[in-house]
Amino acid sequence: MLDPTSTAAIAAVLGSVGTALANEAGKAAWESVGGLVRRAVGREVRAPQSRDEVDGVARQVHEALRQDAALARAWTAFARSAPRPGHPNQVPALHASTRFFTDRDGQRRALSREAFRKADGRPRVAVLHGPQGIGTSALAIHWGCTELRRFPDGQLYADLRGPGTGSTTGADPSTVLRLLLQQFGIPAAEIPPGPDDRQALLRACTADRRMLIVLDHARSAAQILPVLTSAPGVFVIVAARHPLPGLDAVGIPVGPLADKDARRLLAEVAKAGNVPLDRAALPAVLARCAGSPFALRAAAARLTARHWRQDADPGGDAARTAVADGMRDLGPDAARALRLLAQRDWPAIGVPMAAATLGLDATVAERVLGELADSRLLESATNGTYRVRPLAREYAATQALREDGLAAVEEAVRRAVRWCVGFAEPASKAALSQGWRLGPEQPAQAGARYTDAGEALKALRDELGNLLQAIGAAEELGDADSVFRLNQALWPVQLKMGCHDELLPALRAGVRATEAHDPNSREAARMQTLLGLNLAELRRPAEAESAFNAAARIEQAVGHVRGHATAVESLGLLRLREWRYAEAYDCFEAADRILDGVPADGEGSGDLPRARALLERHRGRALRGLGRWTEAAARLESALAFFRGTHEAYNTARTLTDLAETFEESGRPADALPLIDEAMAALANEQAHYQLVRLRAARERCEGAAGE
Repeated sequence: MLDPTSTAAIAAVLGSVGTALANEAGKAAWESVGGLVRRAVGREVRAPQSRDEVDGVARQVHEALRQDAALARAWTAFARSAPRPGHPNQVPALHASTRFFTDRDGQRRALSREAFRKADGRPRVAVLHGPQGIGTSALAIHWGCTELRRFPDGQLYADLRGPGTGSTTGADPSTVLRLLLQQFGIPAAEIPPGPDDRQALLRACTADRRMLIVLDHARSAAQILPVLTSAPGVFVIVAARHPLPGLDAVGIPVGPLADKDARRLLAEVAKAGNVPLDRAALPAVLARCAGSPFALRAAAARLTARHWRQDADPGGDAARTAVADGMRDLGPDAARALRLLAQRDWPAIGVPMAAATLGLDATVAERVLGELADSRLLESATNGTYRVRPLAREYAATQALREDGLAAVEEAVRRAVRWCVGFAEPASKAALSQGWRLGPEQPAQAGARYTDAGEALKALRDELGNLLQAIGAAEELGDADSVFRLNQALWPVQLKMGCHDELLPALRAGVRATEAHDPNSREAARMQTLLGLNLAELRRPAEAESAFNAAARIEQAVGHVRGHATAVESLGLLRLREWRYAEAYDCFEAADRILDGVPADGEGSGDLPRARALLERHRGRALRGLGRWTEAAARLESALAFFRGTHEAYNTARTLTDLAETFEESGRPADALPLIDEAMAALANEQAHYQLVRLRAARERCEGAAGE
């Protein structure tokens, strides 16, 4: 077994804890290890950023531990319970194949050749490419389902469209890696924030495993390259419209079905739907569908003399023609609904959102969504929601300008954005009731009641894709107020659940929109602070510092004392992350002095006690990093008294945890145990899973130390 105080083991712990910074346990452990390093070396050591810097710190610590047995024991205890990146705890599986599948024998053989060729160190990867509606996705899933026995360790699937804020490039590579890692059962809070660390974790999860990875709706080689591995048991299938330049893969074109196969598919789908096959219309149907599986399936529902259109083949794309035919068969309410819902790529359209967007009551909206789903113009998403199919969205969005006009189209998008704001703000307030917010409080939507903070937080997370789309839509509409309000409402998600890579484009949109509206506004400053906090979590300290300084400069210029203090406080939190504990303490002291400028009955005065309590907690953390445990405990106990008094469960638990770890580090493990138990009880309904990970690790260490 590797000696935990060896240089290699110390470097491994530093690297592992740094990788785990996506969660509360990882961030706290990073601060703790910084304090240990300072104690061991006897001076301030900046947090390492590169592999070489990690190795350099490890050498210094190793040399110090050789000289001090007590420090060596403390390091060993920490190393044994330090948080690490998540590990797979389930075997992922593909969703079911389509019920009716015809032909594609040549493409299936090509997939098998690449999947099961002799291992030679090259990644096994194939790109199925063809026009929309031709069935590349269905082929990838069907082949995977028929070869399950070849991939006993799991099958991963990721839709590379992503929710986004309006980007035409699809999910970014870091998001693709997160989508795959989550399917192993790794909680979002345990997935590393950086793309390089995510790539390393995915490779560790797939090494020595026989697995299939299906990447659907790919748009670029950049989305695929981080996923590739030389592991001999891993096969990657990519479904795309076109070959992907820059990707060294086997290209497998997917074209129209042959006439006999198209006829068979049409007959099977029609029979299953109990639709009589109009033999006289069959030649025209086949000609119009031109071998497109999507068009054939859509046509099967119209194979009656009453529904089938005998007009000549327009000579265009068969799948697009099928969408046009399907839209013509819709009732007027459903056709209008599709045109207006297609203006944005909403990833999860439910009845409440559809009703608000379309100006309909819920009963009519539910009927309309059902009609669109039956027509195959919508696809099922999650929790009973829908997403407009890409083919239908492209066609219907264009039709809307002609049928409804630009004003109606924009108003529908504005209504959707307003619904998102109306949903997000009350949910945000319920998820994090304390704390200051800019702007007036918004009334909750009808039926929007949450039993506890955890339920509200989950509701925000479940709706996140739509909220991110709404931010992109609001920016395009020039609605800076909605862009800001949605970003502000998502702060509890960022604070408690991470999701930093998902939120980053939205936060950047918030900075752009508020600066375009008024670069010297409080909203612009607040967006800089929120962006900086996100960048700090993503380990981009230079960018984070720039954002915090910009926020502080604006807040001071406009005389917003509360915002100015928050920006300086946030810079102090960044300094904690960098192991610059003395500078962090100075920032918190400066923020406290800034709060002295809040008038007794002025703006922000109501939040002043809580703001000072948070600063007390942060000062306690900085003093703990400096090894000044008595002073640290006094600060933390002061903060704890406030949070206990206001029954603020989340911050009570966080402060209890800090105090417990301060007692542990100062040689009082028995005193830490009751604080840990109280913190765990306080978090019962907070959805703060990664905080509980930290507490369980602390309990294990303290029990061991107290029993010695």
